[in-house]
Amino acid sequence: MSRIGKLAIVIPEKVVVSIENQNIDVSGPYGKLSRNISECISISKSENEIVVFPKNNSRQSRELHGLSRTLINNMVLGVSSRFERSLEIKGVGYRAQVKEKNLVLNLGYSHQVIIVIPPSIEVSVEANVNILIKGINKEEVGQLAATIRSKRLPEPYKGKGVLYKGEIIKRKVGKSGK
Repeated sequence: MSRIGKLAIVIPEKVVVSIENQNIDVSGPYGKLSRNISECISISKSENEIVVFPKNNSRQSRELHGLSRTLINNMVLGVSSRFERSLEIKGVGYRAQVKEKNLVLNLGYSHQVIIVIPPSIEVSVEANVNILIKGINKEEVGQLAATIRSKRLPEPYKGKGVLYKGEIIKRKVGKSGK
């Protein structure tokens, strides 16, 4: 049995959870999320906690046990406190700015890289090089951060590119001249 799946999910005060068949709706101060859970998983809700357990001992239900619990927990955390991801841009002339519903990146290419910001996500840029992504859905926040980072991956010689905040790039030594 999954060690993560056994843990109960504590529901904060301002969060409302409703379970109907295999569909779970979670709403809180920052928004509302909904997800369909597999038929192999049972969900029970008491006053202020949710417990997830497999319906049988099949391989698929054991695989989905911890995953389902984590997905529901991420929904509860997202609507109560939002998820954040920070990126930083390193390189001379590299910068970012938010224009309307687009993130405009200057990353050393001959053109600007434009990324459309989804309506459920909030993006802010500080000092032209620090990008902060906030949202209630952890998957969407992480995917947008990965998409932005993929536009100019950090390179190991000068350390230029788009990095996650606190990411350490293992540097390489360049060629030595004779």
